[in-house]
Amino acid sequence: MSATAAGWSAVLAAAALCYALKLAGWLVPARALADPRVRRAAALVPVALLAGLVVVQVAASGRSLVVDARAAGLAAGALALLLRAPFLVVVLAAAATAALLRAA
Repeated sequence: MSATAAGWSAVLAAAALCYALKLAGWLVPARALADPRVRRAAALVPVALLAGLVVVQVAASGRSLVVDARAAGLAAGALALLLRAPFLVVVLAAAATAALLRAA
């Protein structure tokens, strides 16, 4: 099997798996989704996934952990959030902090 055929096979298998997962979600009974524990977990899953993504992007460089300007940018963004700044200000504060530290 060529590399192209193997790649397309992997894409088709992933698409079939995604479709099966979506179908499984439609088959879950409504009473199971009405459980407060399920609702609470469903509300927290996106937050946990986003937090994990942020940590990986900020603290990892290849296969090693690093503390650099990205961490300072994250801290500046967190401080802006604590001060209840608008989202655009939070993003600009984080980006400006990281850029200034990298330029120095």
